[in-house]
Amino acid sequence: MKTRTKMASIFFTSCLLTILLLGTAVYYSFNKYSHVDFDKRVQTRAIIASKYYLEKDTNKSEAYKMIREQFFEKLHKEKEMVIQITSTQALDYYSTKYHLPENFLKQIIVSGKATHRDGDLVYSGLRYSQGAKTSVVVVSAENYFTAHHLAYLRNVLLIAIGLGTLLTLYVSIYFSTHIFDPVKEITDKVRQISTDNIHLRLDEPTNNHEIGELASTFNQLLDRLETAFEIQKNFISNASHELGTPLTVIIGEADLALRKERTSEVYQEAIHNILTQAERLDHITKSLLFLAQSGYQGDKPTREIVRTDQLLWDVKETFDRLSPKNHIVVDLNEVPEDPKRLKIMGNRQLLLVAFSNIIGNACKYSHNKPVTISIKATDSEVILVIKDQGIGIPEEEISQIFNPFFRASNTQLFEGYGIGLPLSRNVIKMHNGQIKVDSQVGVGTTFTIRFSHILAKKTISV
Repeated sequence: MKTRTKMASIFFTSCLLTILLLGTAVYYSFNKYSHVDFDKRVQTRAIIASKYYLEKDTNKSEAYKMIREQFFEKLHKEKEMVIQITSTQALDYYSTKYHLPENFLKQIIVSGKATHRDGDLVYSGLRYSQGAKTSVVVVSAENYFTAHHLAYLRNVLLIAIGLGTLLTLYVSIYFSTHIFDPVKEITDKVRQISTDNIHLRLDEPTNNHEIGELASTFNQLLDRLETAFEIQKNFISNASHELGTPLTVIIGEADLALRKERTSEVYQEAIHNILTQAERLDHITKSLLFLAQSGYQGDKPTREIVRTDQLLWDVKETFDRLSPKNHIVVDLNEVPEDPKRLKIMGNRQLLLVAFSNIIGNACKYSHNKPVTISIKATDSEVILVIKDQGIGIPEEEISQIFNPFFRASNTQLFEGYGIGLPLSRNVIKMHNGQIKVDSQVGVGTTFTIRFSHILAKKTISV
């Protein structure tokens, strides 16, 4: 069942039940009130009749007569009975003679008044005492007005319920159809968007907060998808170029060497060039594979408790051995006294790769000027700051440095493939870490890396 049909059914059913409940409540309340009101009318007439027939004062009797004739309309089948009760006659005698229930007469004599219903016929009786004489005045009338009014009310309610049902049905269908019009428009526009026109965006209405928020969410999703497609295109283009260059050299050297007989020195030089380009190709393909694996969250790497300061010392030791001209300085001024604030849950080898890439870039792009590494900690995080004095990154290009194969416009004189930083970023994200870059051309670049240490309440999932 479609959502609009479900909403129309729920709205129609709810409204119909509400109308029926209200109609039933009105009918029941009016029915109860009308009977009580009619009983009071009959009772009032019984009081007036007793005063009229049994009052000794003639003037008062005439006054009651005038009141009854001028202000009280005669009820349907109204009858008046004045019964003189004597001690010599049993109540069943009066009951038989006047066709009245014996219990009704007994209740009048004991309580002074009573009311009795026999279908639509209502009896109201009063006891009237004059000295030793006891009289009973009974007025009876058929409740024609209540029956007539209830029938009229019932017809009105049935008509109202019928009209209300039709109106509710119309409103349910109308609103269920039109309330989803904005959603349908969004759906139709989204269906028109493909990879060929992913730059298209949805209109964001300002007069409908929920629909506007939905359209805005779709537009943000499209922005991310467009960015991803652009990154993918650039990745494929750059990867094709990086892979194509050594392949072209390998094919060219092999073709040149096979065209004719050459000296052993020429063959050795061609094989050396082929080997160099093959090693370059091997490095690129392995880097691409490592980059792809670092972004895959399927089989998670093993983790252990590692000290971030020890990782940095290991990286520095490696660079000191491989590149003695580097100038890496580890600043220990802000190292916390508690060593647990330096420990995180992570994969040692992956973290070594990430730190090595960032520190290696810092050394390379600063011509081995001082690269400062500082370590500090808060109650929940360990913070690593790697600062160089290199060429810096143009401000408009900082947001792209983590894209695979991207290289800043001022790095033409330096070797590289643009894979190291994306790989480092992926490894840090795998450890629920954060990386931030601040840079200024000609001044240097600062990388700030944050991890939650083992004392933090937050659980790290690698």
